[in-house]
Amino acid sequence: MAFDYKKEYKEFYMPKNKPSIVKIPKMNYIAVRGSGNPNDESSEYKDSIGLLYAIAFTIKMSYKGTYKIDGYFEYVVPPLEGFWWQDGNKDGIDYKQKDKFNFISIIRLPDFVTKSDFDWAIAEATNKKKQDFSKVEFLTYDEGICVQCMHIGSYDNEPETINLMHNYMIENGYELDITDTRFHHEIYLSDPRRCVTDKLKTVVRHPIRKKE
Repeated sequence: MAFDYKKEYKEFYMPKNKPSIVKIPKMNYIAVRGSGNPNDESSEYKDSIGLLYAIAFTIKMSYKGTYKIDGYFEYVVPPLEGFWWQDGNKDGIDYKQKDKFNFISIIRLPDFVTKSDFDWAIAEATNKKKQDFSKVEFLTYDEGICVQCMHIGSYDNEPETINLMHNYMIENGYELDITDTRFHHEIYLSDPRRCVTDKLKTVVRHPIRKKE
């Protein structure tokens, strides 16, 4: 039986479709940075996904059957995630200006995977796939207090869910805290290639702080 982060940490990966406030602990990620419209056929974003999964599965297969997590001998690669921002925009992101998007595509690493393990995986994938993985980095991120909600439907309709999140945030004495180091965050629980648009499930998360 494989350890599945979505099932074991439902508070982070499977929130209800109504806003809630949650404290996210420090985690390690495989990460690739880029910019531009993610929908473009030859976008940096689409390239980043291939790089991430190549390293994620190289690490996973290296531990298969040899490492035990809370009673499990294998794990499911956690879902694809992304930090998104636009320079100068402290309110989130403007979905009408996708060409101005900046992003960090990420996949969570199991806690037992070290920086040395990551470096080994980069070298291993580079050697086997004859591909450049120099854009892939080991990222430690401490997200802190956030408001989050499950969004169901098109990515372009996320502002409706975000409005609910921000209203809930204000009602509970918080304010938005998007900065140069705290970002609009999405966790993709559905594969858009295999799921109809109106059933896509995406966790949307925004950093917040107590209002003074």
